[in-house]
Amino acid sequence: MAYPQTIQIFLPDGNPRGIKIAEITNRTIKAILFPRNQFEAILQRPELANVGFYFLFGVADNGHEMAYIGEAEDCAERLKQHQRNKDFWNYAVVIISQTHAFTKTHVKYLEYVAIKKASETGRYDLDNSAIPNRPHITESMEADAEDCFEIAKVLLSTLGFPLFDSVAREVVASTPVDVYKLKGNGVEAEGSLVDDGFVVFKDSKVKATTVPSCHDYLINMRNELIQSGILTLDGEAYRFTEDYVFSSPSTAGGVILGRSTNGWTKWRTVNGKTLDEMKRQVN
Repeated sequence: MAYPQTIQIFLPDGNPRGIKIAEITNRTIKAILFPRNQFEAILQRPELANVGFYFLFGVADNGHEMAYIGEAEDCAERLKQHQRNKDFWNYAVVIISQTHAFTKTHVKYLEYVAIKKASETGRYDLDNSAIPNRPHITESMEADAEDCFEIAKVLLSTLGFPLFDSVAREVVASTPVDVYKLKGNGVEAEGSLVDDGFVVFKDSKVKATTVPSCHDYLINMRNELIQSGILTLDGEAYRFTEDYVFSSPSTAGGVILGRSTNGWTKWRTVNGKTLDEMKRQVN
């Protein structure tokens, strides 16, 4: 259950697109984000040479967002290896304890939980080869680690990386009214409004062709989804092989129908109300 929290983000060099240090004000877990081009600068910060777990974020060759999750007794030294050996990442986030409370056991367990949860959520492709074995941990340490994971999850989302935020239908659509349908040209799709856009649910159908006036950006997006396997040919239409988040209801509708469309008036509930009527009109 979400509850109100205060998060402080410190910009050590004053650059809002550079290094960020985030913490929930009454907790001891700290997240350090840095872009890859600031790698030399981040190594000057002593807190990085600490026990922690970390995330690398970038884009895979297929256009999917990608992440790698790891742990280390000295995060700075481990990240130096990734700087040399991993190409895909553009940002890194390191999670440490401000009170130096993390042990090797803590971070190995946190790595295990993070990889497992990220695999279940499916928001990012993982560069990790497999989920590691669950490490042995005492009951009290497990409770502490689980609490730390929940804090890390909030900090990651706040910093723009919703790695653990599920968009599965059973999570975002608690009632039938939360599900919106789009019908046209012999296809039907279902989706829901989410925090970072509009999610189209797995198995929704997509028109196989586009109209001559279809915008290039919609055609390009359809082609990228086909090439990445998110859309697969199923009879006379394409089908979503996974839940997929679009930036807006209109972009989602345009990809599905193969033409420009106003998603706010085309997506409708089971009762026939438009997304516009449900979400934008103030009584």
